[in-house]
Amino acid sequence: RDWVFSRQRYWGEPIPIVICPKCGYVPVPESELPVRLPNVKSYEPTDTGESPLAHMTDWVHTTCPRCGGPARRETDTMPQWAGSSWYFLRYTDPHNPGAIASPQALQYWTPVDWYNGGMEHTTLHVLYSRFWHKFLYDIGVVPTPEPYAKRTSHGMILGENGEKMSKSRGNVVNPDDIVDAYGADTMRLYEMFIGDFEKAAPWNTNGIKGCRRFIERYWNLQDIVREGGEIRKELEIPFNKTIKKVTEDVENLKFNTAIAALMSLINDIAAVGSITRGELRIFTLLLNLFAPHVCEEVWENQKFGGMVCQQAWPAYDESKCEDKTVEIAVQVNGKVRARLSIPADIAKEDALSKAKENDRISAAIGGKKIVREIYVPAKLVNLVVK
Repeated sequence: RDWVFSRQRYWGEPIPIVICPKCGYVPVPESELPVRLPNVKSYEPTDTGESPLAHMTDWVHTTCPRCGGPARRETDTMPQWAGSSWYFLRYTDPHNPGAIASPQALQYWTPVDWYNGGMEHTTLHVLYSRFWHKFLYDIGVVPTPEPYAKRTSHGMILGENGEKMSKSRGNVVNPDDIVDAYGADTMRLYEMFIGDFEKAAPWNTNGIKGCRRFIERYWNLQDIVREGGEIRKELEIPFNKTIKKVTEDVENLKFNTAIAALMSLINDIAAVGSITRGELRIFTLLLNLFAPHVCEEVWENQKFGGMVCQQAWPAYDESKCEDKTVEIAVQVNGKVRARLSIPADIAKEDALSKAKENDRISAAIGGKKIVREIYVPAKLVNLVVK
C-alpha cells in the first residue's frame, strides 16, 4: 500500500536527503544525523506550495555528501506518522543519547501490553506503527516482531445533535465549562457512563446532570452512616453482586455498566435507610475508579486511614452473588398479565402453580382451557389458552 510520506510544512522530522544536480538524491551520512530543523520566523505555507523551510537558504544550501559539489537539502518534512509510529519505544529509555533505546530496556519493556487510541486513528495508526515496528525488527533495532499485545479503540463523543464536534457546527462542549459547573468527578463519571467504550455517543446535558445527582447521593450517604464493619444481611447479595460486576466490567472496559451497577446499589442502600461504615468503605473503593476526588474526601472525612487509591480491592463471595428471589412475568397468550416474585431455584411445577393461583391470571384465563404451559426459568411463565 503506497504511503504519501512527505509534507510541505515546517513541523515534522526533516527528511535526511540531499538533492545534487550531478548525483541526484543522496542520503545524509549517519554521522551527520539527526538533521535538525532551523529556527524560523514564519511557519506559514509558501506561495509556491513548498515547505516554509525552502526560504531558509542558509539551511537549504549545502554540499553533496558524495561528490562535494553544491546541493540542496530536501525541504519537505515527514508526516506526524513518523513520530507517532514509534514514540512508545522511546518511553522505555527516554534519555538515551545514542539510540532509540538500549537493547536491555527494549527487551524488558516491550512489547506494549495494551495500546489504546481514538477510533478515528485506528486504521492508519495501527497500519503505520505496525509497519514501522516490523521494519525496526527486521534491521535488529527492536527485539519483538509485534509492537503491542493488545490494541483497543475508544469511541468518539459527539455533539448533542449527534454529529462530530466542530467549531463550524457550533456543537463543541468545552470540558473546562463542564468542570466549572459540575466538577471534574462528574465529567469523568459521565464520559464513562455515556455509552459503550468502543462506540460513539452523543453528549447529553441531562445525562451529566444525572451523574452529578448520583455523586451528591453518594456524598449524602455520610448523613445516614452508622457503626459496623460488616455488610448487613439485607445488603449481602446487592453488595457482592456489585463488587463482582464492577470487577469484571472494569477488566473488560465496560465502564458504563459498572457505573450503572453502583447506581443500582445506592438505590438498595436507600431502601434500607442507612449504611454501615464497612459498607460505605466498600462503596467508596468501587466508586473511586470513576470519581476519585470526592471519594478521597469521603475517605478522609470518615477517617478510614491512608488514601483510597492505596487500598486493596474488595473481594466478593460467589455464593452471595445470586438472588434468592427473582421477578418473572406471567403471560396469557403472550400478553403480560402479572409479575410475580418467586424463589430463584423454584421448580417448574411450583412456578406454574403459583402463576395460576394469581388473581389477575385467573381472571385473564376466565374458565378457558389451558392447552400449553411454558416456563422460562427466572424469566417468565406463558399460559396458552383456548
